[in-house]
Amino acid sequence: MSEQPANQECFARAMALFDAANREDPNQEAGQPKELLYSQRMSEMLQRFAPNADEAVQLAVRAQHICRWRVPRSAYPLTKDGYFQWRTGLYQMHAELAGDLMHQAGVDEATITRAKTAIAKRRLKANPDSQLLEDVAGLVFIEHYLSGFAASKPDYDEAKWIDIIRKTWQKMSPLAHQFALSGALRLPEPYVPLITRAVG
Repeated sequence: MSEQPANQECFARAMALFDAANREDPNQEAGQPKELLYSQRMSEMLQRFAPNADEAVQLAVRAQHICRWRVPRSAYPLTKDGYFQWRTGLYQMHAELAGDLMHQAGVDEATITRAKTAIAKRRLKANPDSQLLEDVAGLVFIEHYLSGFAASKPDYDEAKWIDIIRKTWQKMSPLAHQFALSGALRLPEPYVPLITRAVG
């Protein structure tokens, strides 16, 4: 057997292990485990935004939120510092778990290292893999989750929403900005004027 098919088989096994782990999510959305649906949306967005992304990035994108429900927000202090501690802890947990599953699947060490670095959000802006994952996450949030998040925060005023959208926008690259405004992204219709003001 040649090396390339073997690598493709390892990649497929890793993706299947990611999906099996996320299928255990007890939280449901649209009739599916929440994090399984999120991971599929991430992969779908990567295919639209960067269809030539290699396997390391595809793996990182698929595993970005792997088993997120295992570390609830309530596990950390309900303060601003506690929130950042929670997020940092999640990044590390996702990276380590994804790394273990990639090892089980037989993925090569170089690919595992790249994928874990991106999942852990290391060297954003400087590391192309980390930035691409951040771009995809921002695009998925805008297309699929902004409306629901807004509905869950009825007390937020327009200034607060502009700030949230701007913070998401600032994490994304100019290429992702262009993609989002090109018509390729399905913007949530009620929030288009707000998005336009926020990024303008």
